[in-house]
Amino acid sequence: MRFLANLKCNHTRASFARYAQILDANLSANNDVTVFPPFSALDLAAHKFKLGAQNFYPCESGAHTGEIGKAMLDEFGVKSVLIGHSERRELGESEELLRAKFDFAAKAGWQIVYCIGENLSVNEAGGTKEFLAGQLKNIDLGYERLLIAYEPVWAIGTGKTATAAQAQEIHAHIRQTIAAKYGATVADATSILYGGSCNAGNARELFANPDVDGGLIGGASLEVEKFLPIIEAF
Repeated sequence: MRFLANLKCNHTRASFARYAQILDANLSANNDVTVFPPFSALDLAAHKFKLGAQNFYPCESGAHTGEIGKAMLDEFGVKSVLIGHSERRELGESEELLRAKFDFAAKAGWQIVYCIGENLSVNEAGGTKEFLAGQLKNIDLGYERLLIAYEPVWAIGTGKTATAAQAQEIHAHIRQTIAAKYGATVADATSILYGGSCNAGNARELFANPDVDGGLIGGASLEVEKFLPIIEAF
């Protein structure tokens, strides 16, 4: 079971140091946890969890004002990146840019957490599966270090969440999509995570589904005291 914490635009260096200290003190070697802090809070300390990048520009370095390149992430030992999060898509990241990021990250050998998800109007119109299939066409589903995070946009930060049955249906569909192109072995080896108002109260039910391999946790991960109960439930 994988647990990913997306801290978004939260935490200073000081507050993340406290967060990391508490998390380290409560994790075991069996926990598979990655934390995506803001860039300013990345550190060089040895942790029981992995550090990831919320965003990056597909370059080593260069004339890209305000961006973070591979050379900067290498300095902190970052080997896991988020791509396609709905909040980045809302800022205007195109499918072309997402593909460029994916290709660059794959060439670098990074673990890629590729986020997909539909908005409320698509969901209510019954077009979720078709919409997600369109998003998945943009990347190489056979990449061996790929994690897919299904984050229904209508559930992010709203307090709403997919039911356990809804989550399982969509995750199974995603796995079937991978299997149709790359076979069952690749599909079964791909971790498919759920994101979207996941918390300690609903995590056990959501993650008990056979095709839900963990979670990309946003709001419920901002405070380590709320994130730990999600991990400790398994």
